[in-house]
Amino acid sequence: MKEKFPYTCNIGVLVVSILLSQIQLFGHNRTGNHVGAFVTVQDTVPQLLDSVFELNFKNIRPSSVHKSAADIALYGYATIPQSLKGEAAGLYVTEHSGEPGTPNYMFVRGISTPIFSHKDVYLNQPLVVLDGIPLISPHPFSYAIQAYDIDRIGPENNLLSNIEIDNIASIEVLKDPATIAVYGPMAANGVIKITSKKSAKNDKKRIGVNSFIGMSQRPHVNTINGSFENRFRQQFYDLYTTNGRYDEDESYPIYLSDSLNSRYYGPSNWSDSYYNNGMNYGINAAISGGGSRSNFQFSLGHLQNAGIAEDTKFRKYGARFQLDLQPLKWLFFHTSINGTRLARDRNKNLRNRYAMMSYIPDLSAPLAPNREAYDAYRNEYNKSFDDNYSNILEGNMMVNIQFSSFKLQSRLMVDYNEGFRDLFYPSTLMENNNFASNYYGYNQRLIFDNVASFDWRLNKHSNLQLDAANILQWDQHKYNYAYAYKGVNDFIKINLLESDPNNGNYLNPTAFPRQLVFKFLDRTRHNLVSFYGRGTYNLLDKYTASVLLRYDGSSNAQPTSRWLFTPSVALGWNIKNEFLQDNPLYESFKIRASAGRLGILNIYDHIAQGPNYTAQIGYTGNVIVPGYNGMAALVRPYADGWIGYDMPWAYTDQVNVGLDFQLSKRNIYFSLDAYVKHNKNQALTMPAYAEYGYEYTLEPGMDVRNTGVELALGGDFISAGQFRWNSGINVGFNNNRLTALPGGREEVIVQNRMLKVGERIDAFWILENEGIYQSDADIPEVDGIKMNYNGTAFKAGDPIWRDQNGDNRITAQDRVLRGNYIPKVAGSWQHNFFYRNFDLKLNFYFNLGREIINQEMSRRFDFINNENSGNINAVKEITYWEKRGDYAKYPLYNPWSTVNAYQANQDLFLENGSFLKLRQVSLGYDFSNILASSLDGGKLYAYVTANNLFTVSNYSGRDPEIANYLGYDEGYNMLIPRTFLMGFKLNF
Repeated sequence: MKEKFPYTCNIGVLVVSILLSQIQLFGHNRTGNHVGAFVTVQDTVPQLLDSVFELNFKNIRPSSVHKSAADIALYGYATIPQSLKGEAAGLYVTEHSGEPGTPNYMFVRGISTPIFSHKDVYLNQPLVVLDGIPLISPHPFSYAIQAYDIDRIGPENNLLSNIEIDNIASIEVLKDPATIAVYGPMAANGVIKITSKKSAKNDKKRIGVNSFIGMSQRPHVNTINGSFENRFRQQFYDLYTTNGRYDEDESYPIYLSDSLNSRYYGPSNWSDSYYNNGMNYGINAAISGGGSRSNFQFSLGHLQNAGIAEDTKFRKYGARFQLDLQPLKWLFFHTSINGTRLARDRNKNLRNRYAMMSYIPDLSAPLAPNREAYDAYRNEYNKSFDDNYSNILEGNMMVNIQFSSFKLQSRLMVDYNEGFRDLFYPSTLMENNNFASNYYGYNQRLIFDNVASFDWRLNKHSNLQLDAANILQWDQHKYNYAYAYKGVNDFIKINLLESDPNNGNYLNPTAFPRQLVFKFLDRTRHNLVSFYGRGTYNLLDKYTASVLLRYDGSSNAQPTSRWLFTPSVALGWNIKNEFLQDNPLYESFKIRASAGRLGILNIYDHIAQGPNYTAQIGYTGNVIVPGYNGMAALVRPYADGWIGYDMPWAYTDQVNVGLDFQLSKRNIYFSLDAYVKHNKNQALTMPAYAEYGYEYTLEPGMDVRNTGVELALGGDFISAGQFRWNSGINVGFNNNRLTALPGGREEVIVQNRMLKVGERIDAFWILENEGIYQSDADIPEVDGIKMNYNGTAFKAGDPIWRDQNGDNRITAQDRVLRGNYIPKVAGSWQHNFFYRNFDLKLNFYFNLGREIINQEMSRRFDFINNENSGNINAVKEITYWEKRGDYAKYPLYNPWSTVNAYQANQDLFLENGSFLKLRQVSLGYDFSNILASSLDGGKLYAYVTANNLFTVSNYSGRDPEIANYLGYDEGYNMLIPRTFLMGFKLNF
């Protein structure tokens, strides 16, 4: 069937930044959150914002992010997610590693689809909009060729480091249908809207500089050696063996067998070579100038964040240019370009390296805790290289035409990023087997949009604004990846090719065996066409109603359901103007409500193709290879899900009710939102079609509902003379429930996870632990059959797991859904103290109602199964020789038992992951009054800042915040460092 697209009449893509920002609910003048009809063209060139120097709170209005972007810039963070953590109710940010420059994930109003792997995390991410440009995200399709779900191939840099925090004027987290509907299906998970500072228009040049320098402090750790590990294991041997061997096949690890071996039993001083203090610094300089008809802004910046181990570093270099022109009263041009270079010195973890290479060597002798031995290993590692960098470019061009009440705006926008990683490991690191790889990939988005608006003044009391828009969007993701083993020597570190076209071996590898060179390439594309119309009616600046109707067509949808119609409606009531107009106590008081539907995009293009057969080749330890014996093959790595016909659009139905007010005195503000977000008809990988080479089939029909309440409250608690104490709290309460499964099923098991209708989708599926069988006589027996675990009879020393169904067997049916790794409550509590020109600011960040699995302790106690097992999760890093956790809280089960007594999926390792952190403290002084004559009306502000000072938690591990995306603390990730910095902001 030939698909017909509506005729576009050359009208294109997304919406002008003014229109994209929010439904216009109140008034005709922009004051705080009140946005009215179109202002004059000249006013579309705003003043340069210097809010970092504003020490009063008179202009605060309820908003999603209550801290100014200028204050956020004081903390020296490199990425947007780090900067927004705890700053907006309803936004939850994970920071699973303290390694600088690594990806962080954001979740707006919970998760709406179950997370089984890294690929599913991408499905829950919000849209980030920079100056009206919807930024493109990395694509998870490369995970299809990876044997392990650890690091994505390529540079894996955090692409949301591309935005210089000091260049930002405001950040908003858009969550309700009234504000996200204009962004369409891309906004189904919410929107992070970032607006950059604009040019000055007072015919003066303005120069601003923000610079800081500081350090990341290495942690204090307790190291252990072979003697400690030997004593730890000996207690199990004393309990369960008589001669030091549990059975004939069991042998004691060689590296622990000789107490005279100084490498393992000598001084454990490896931490001096592993951990380090890191230098952090940054500088951003901007110049702007011009008048109301033409103005510009140009900025340059450089930042480095350093880690606390293995000399990890993250560096970024950025430049931004903006130009606004108004040659005629009715004609306005705008253009901006933002370019960034990211470079990262990555960790040297064994596990990450083995996973990336799909090669696990002999693990019988782990890295030794002796510094001399560890330094020898590092010297060999230093013979390798790892060039890891990304380039990012965003730009837009906009023309705006306005005649009286009619306005037409067209924009062309582009977002492009590319990543490179060139890698070599010498043979001395891998059993005389060296390794080289090369990666190049890019993500690009092109958007063309047009929006026409008419502000219809019906009478002196009311007006109707009409908007019509068309959006054309083209996305493309591509990568080329190659790796090779067993090069001719360690001096040739790249995969050389025969360059002579007359040679019969032309373009074949010469430095690595042809049979051991593997090349992959893949590309995926997505096109989106959207139309929408919106009408917004305002009466007496008291009542507002807005209706938006949109029609979206996606190339990733199947031909039978290519298009989706979605409506949304928003209502507003200005209580202040209705009842309190003459009451000076209230600065503002409003009630708002919105409801709407948005489509949910498929991120994989093969879904549109319907049924297709998988074709892949591979071997043990390598999930897929692109050829055999050097001969290329066509592989289609879609084994994770058969696609059927009649796959409809998934969509989200959302309802939001809110109340905002602000008092005139003491700057008191209050904002309350209640919401229901119901994602419906989502596809889920259901077990099926194994006979066709598939593990699962993608079936529609999964529904997930998120409900919650968000609260923001603050004001001046004390205001006496020159002293003022301002405090504010924002907190979000969220709960998710699975409301339907495909085919009307009540429950399903997917990848060792249970999904059950009526339960949370982030719950752990675990066994309940009730103690230990002290003797064989304690084991229940029914009809002469002992209690067993999947057919294996329990013995003395085994755990007592609750038999939930009373069948005298412990199976998957006895696992229960317990806990959740997405917090039920998350937020921050901020305190700001002002005295004369001094200010002191404290920020407490908290997660409550959250559990995590301490998988690190599970592996520590399960040493028998993990010892030299060849399992990627049994790799011992140098940090294995670090005392972590509370050993005394765990019973001494029989580690040789075939029931796998210390498996992680039991409530023995389920812990309370709630915490409270003092995340930031800053002390500043404004020198502007002292240096007023020298600065010509400018500002000079100096500050010192400390981040991540302490954590209050009942968790027995290192830090509950660094659990992975599934809620498991694996023990491999780097700690989030404590950092200190000092800096200044100068504006003149």
